[in-house]
Amino acid sequence: MTKKRTEYSESFKAEAIIKVKENQGNISQTAKELGIPMNTLANWQRKDNGGQLKGTDSYNPELMAALDEIKDLKKKLKIAQEEREILKKATAYFANEEG
Repeated sequence: MTKKRTEYSESFKAEAIIKVKENQGNISQTAKELGIPMNTLANWQRKDNGGQLKGTDSYNPELMAALDEIKDLKKKLKIAQEEREILKKATAYFANEEG
């Protein structure tokens, strides 16, 4: 049996982070009060501390844009490396055929 994944709004997440701060950072107590899993709230807290949680005061759109760009560049680098490996193998194959 699979559990249905619950989606939370940005405003709910922001309010949950505010509530954690009101509870002096007590994530387990806040999670119980809000009726959400403790791990979920801990992940939101981690993202908030890193400026990655939308809807919070600490959210940094420039950081998120940079992270997205890094992710895209890593994908492109991986593709380029794979293409280079294919070309190396093809070069070695054709060099052996001619000789």
